[in-house]
Amino acid sequence: MAYWLFKSEPNVWGWDHQLAKGEAGEEWDGVRNYQARNNMRAMKLGDLGFFYHSNLGKEIVGIVEVCRESQPDSTTDDPRWDCVMIKAVKPMPNPVTLEDCKHAPELENMALVKTARLSVQPVTEEEWQIICRMGGLTQ
Repeated sequence: MAYWLFKSEPNVWGWDHQLAKGEAGEEWDGVRNYQARNNMRAMKLGDLGFFYHSNLGKEIVGIVEVCRESQPDSTTDDPRWDCVMIKAVKPMPNPVTLEDCKHAPELENMALVKTARLSVQPVTEEEWQIICRMGGLTQ
């Protein structure tokens, strides 16, 4: 299993929107960055990800699961762009902020800290475990 982080502006598509989609999930569409697209192409069914509110809040608020592997993005006819489908798994009991991550020495190399603008990022297993503990989730 691999781990990821999905960024979204909460006033456009927030955790509550994702939760409302239930088991069906929702396409993670509209991504127009090659590195983020390639990350989605690498995802497998069942991979887990953090749901991150960007701009407003700047915090990890939940966990999602990849429920459909990468396919063409339905919001464009341009064949370069793909997307996965994700579904909400559970909320983060205590949201983990970007500042929390920046102040944790063991997360200094995390993509969220180093590559702040990338909308779909890989997360290492160690980073996953640390953030889950910080957020009040036990594995």
